[in-house]
Amino acid sequence: MREILRRGGDTWAVVGLSANTSRAAYGVAAVLQRYGKRVVPVHPKAETVHGERGYASLADIPFPVDVVDVFVNSQLAGAVADEAVAIGAKAVWFQLGVIDEQAYERTRAAGLAMVMDRCPAIEIPRLG
Repeated sequence: MREILRRGGDTWAVVGLSANTSRAAYGVAAVLQRYGKRVVPVHPKAETVHGERGYASLADIPFPVDVVDVFVNSQLAGAVADEAVAIGAKAVWFQLGVIDEQAYERTRAAGLAMVMDRCPAIEIPRLG
């Protein structure tokens, strides 16, 4: 976790991030921005959120992504992890409650750092 948060890179694609302020992804993205991360919304609506243009899928992002932060349910998370590998991300972060052991193993086997069932908005302030 520390490696991703400190040296994992500053461009975070947040899958499931929309302009809906009541969703957890919205608040977590704001925290990531406060800590200097560029947050790229990934959602079928491709909305602009927190001043950043949104994209419908990871494959649509025209620049490198360091970390893919996953706010989709566990049944869909494995496919997102596979997409993260395909686009050359350095790490995948599954949010609280998002668990897929097989996706974790595939992602690690592909050489990416991986965190599962944690929230960066909780962990990053702990780094000090």
